[in-house]
Amino acid sequence: MKIRHIVLASVIAAASAGAFAQAKEQFFPLLSYRTGAYAPNGTPWANGKQDYLKMVNARDGGINGVKLTYEECEMAYDTARGVECYERLKSHPGVALFDPQSTGVTFALTEKAPQDKIPLMTLGYGLSVSQDGMAFKWNFPLMGSYWTGADVLIQYIGKSLGGMDKLKGKKITLVYHDSPFGKEPIPLLQERAAMLGFNLQLLPVTAPGVDQKATWLQVRQAKPDYVLLWGWGVMNSTALKEAQATGYPRDKMFGVWWAGAEPDVKDVGEGAKGYRALALNTSGQQPKVIQDILKYVYAKGQGAGSKEDVGSVLYTRGVIIQMLSQEAVRRAQERFGKGKVMTGEQVRWGLENLALDQKKLDALGFSGVMRPISTSCADHMGSTAVRIETWDGKKWGITSDYIEADEQILKPMIKAGADKYLADKKMTRRTAADCQS
Repeated sequence: MKIRHIVLASVIAAASAGAFAQAKEQFFPLLSYRTGAYAPNGTPWANGKQDYLKMVNARDGGINGVKLTYEECEMAYDTARGVECYERLKSHPGVALFDPQSTGVTFALTEKAPQDKIPLMTLGYGLSVSQDGMAFKWNFPLMGSYWTGADVLIQYIGKSLGGMDKLKGKKITLVYHDSPFGKEPIPLLQERAAMLGFNLQLLPVTAPGVDQKATWLQVRQAKPDYVLLWGWGVMNSTALKEAQATGYPRDKMFGVWWAGAEPDVKDVGEGAKGYRALALNTSGQQPKVIQDILKYVYAKGQGAGSKEDVGSVLYTRGVIIQMLSQEAVRRAQERFGKGKVMTGEQVRWGLENLALDQKKLDALGFSGVMRPISTSCADHMGSTAVRIETWDGKKWGITSDYIEADEQILKPMIKAGADKYLADKKMTRRTAADCQS
């Protein structure tokens, strides 16, 4: 009997030790698409997120002693599979947040997140109206939305003409991915067209976008002054090739930040010279954070991809996403307990109270990579400023200063859109007291 008690005590002790070890792990579910038509763009994005996690574990021992763990779930940029990944991973102990990596998946999860009490980080994508934190408590479209991006492009074009009034009578064509992602900038562009008097043409492209001959025949017939490219994956390089084939000037084409990475232009090369896109971040291996990843991860043979791709545009964006995720956990620990595993609710508070000034970004190794970001209960975006990058035939280069989206136009649209969403869902705005929770 004594032996049985000793064995039982050992089992209980081991279970307790296991539970304690598990309790000291913060889990980051990583939805990814390394297969399918979007793999060339999805892979570096996924690699950057995974490698930053590994680097922080190796360099810092996690976040204040809390080890970081992860699991990838392949969804091939398919909404139904993305939701399946979410459902499978949401109950994992220590889950921090979800980065859906798809506007379609974000739409599907927006109603699930409040019930499950797990925040959604949608950096540079998702619902534009979710910038309104008083209406969307669990959504965080950090660093920009498709409305802010579209507004910046219109501003940039207007200023290049000598003033926004010069846009009157111009023709602007939106060639867009026929999905929630591609349709998202349309309301803002329609609002700007009505205000400024330019003619807006909308040309949807069926996913994945490998056949665009009919689209570019329409572009050739319409002869627009500018083309905005709202594409993803193979759609982007195909558009640039078709523009070249039909003789449309690439320096009159402007892409969203998901159409401004190496996979979009490398197969076109000189044929894409002069093409410009929004730039949420820089690229290259010079930043300290990238050097740390090379030192602590790749030098040990533990990188998720090839060393050559480290620091590319989308890889760096993945690194930024993971850094902001972890800084939300760190911020939450400051309030709820340093060295403790944070719940989804606590991480949500951390996301809502981010305060990364230039000094903090420099300390994290992100000097020059991105803009400081500060969120609040009302503002779940934190920054609307973005730069323009230009493809010189061989590489991307930043070719503008930061441009702020026009809040005078955006705020009324965001509030109206958020109010409609709340009314449709029979929900109410958060109270000031709720902002403290």
